[in-house]
Amino acid sequence: MPTILEKIAEIEAEMARTQRNKATAYHLGVLKARLAKLRRELITPKGGGGTGEGFDVAKTGDARIGFVGFPSVGKSTLLTNVAGVYSEVAEYEFTTLTTVPGVIRYKGAKIQLLDLPGIIEGAKDGKGRGRQVIAVARTCGLIFIVLDVLKPLEHKHIIERELEGFGIRLNKRPPNIAFKKKEKGGINLTSTVQQSNLDLESVRSILAEYRMHNADVTLRCDATADDLIDVIEGNRVYVPAIYVLNKIDQISIEELDIIYKIPHAVPISAHHKWNFDDLLEKMWQYLNLIRIYTKPKGQLPDYATPVVLDQNKSSVEDLCNNIHKSILKEFKHALVWGSSVKHNPQKVGKEHVLCDEDVVQLVKKI
Repeated sequence: MPTILEKIAEIEAEMARTQRNKATAYHLGVLKARLAKLRRELITPKGGGGTGEGFDVAKTGDARIGFVGFPSVGKSTLLTNVAGVYSEVAEYEFTTLTTVPGVIRYKGAKIQLLDLPGIIEGAKDGKGRGRQVIAVARTCGLIFIVLDVLKPLEHKHIIERELEGFGIRLNKRPPNIAFKKKEKGGINLTSTVQQSNLDLESVRSILAEYRMHNADVTLRCDATADDLIDVIEGNRVYVPAIYVLNKIDQISIEELDIIYKIPHAVPISAHHKWNFDDLLEKMWQYLNLIRIYTKPKGQLPDYATPVVLDQNKSSVEDLCNNIHKSILKEFKHALVWGSSVKHNPQKVGKEHVLCDEDVVQLVKKI
């Protein structure tokens, strides 16, 4: 009986052998669906029992960033210099064996940094401690992929492939596909835009792999077989990532100019503390956070400790829940000063969406 890893290797080999054209698209879609199912079995093995030693760290602060990279690319040095936390540093591989947490304060937000153990090729297949490392990476709001500037691209492709294999999608948005199972009526496919990859036959074959023969599928984007599989699996995590290219003190200015053109990348030197401000600014931008200052009645706003919210969940109601769950019961209205209102102060309800650096005074029912 072949193991899951052998089955995965077999399917990957068949996909590599298959030429990509319209005639084989149907067959490749089926193979991709089989591969996704096997990968899921690998991440969540059948049967109960413990999952072995993880490195779960209690989530603190307003956001969490994971440092992912190969052993000895400077993750620990970077964490030590950014957060002032000591993570053991050495020239040999696998110095960090468990997660080392650190916390930094940036623009009033408390951000947790996690130095994860080094990833090796084959981590998604359970090699090294890769499975636990990537499981922690799934819980992060942003991933720093730390690369050695002397060999960035080969490492970049390997790490991307390992993370993709674990259902982490880097710098991508969820595909705009609506999928609904039903009791009868067969497969019903509707597309609002021209499709270049999927047709009814290929959608049927992918769903058949999951033993689904009755469903409504609506494609609102030019979707691929991978996009459809991601939606069916439903356990994908869409995380922004920044490629931190370390050790720029070892390259020339001309090479640095070329490296600056890589998208989502920031070149730094962790040892010399070069370009940290650029890295922190980009980190803030990718975390998509906003700061709200609270103002007690008759007093000045509290600019020292802002309430930090996610930009997609930044209504007055979210602010109240962030401070304390009981506030909403007594909430009457709020007075807002800032860029989200037309005149200062403006009386708003709990649905009002706030902007960065707004000042809010909450008024309770009497």
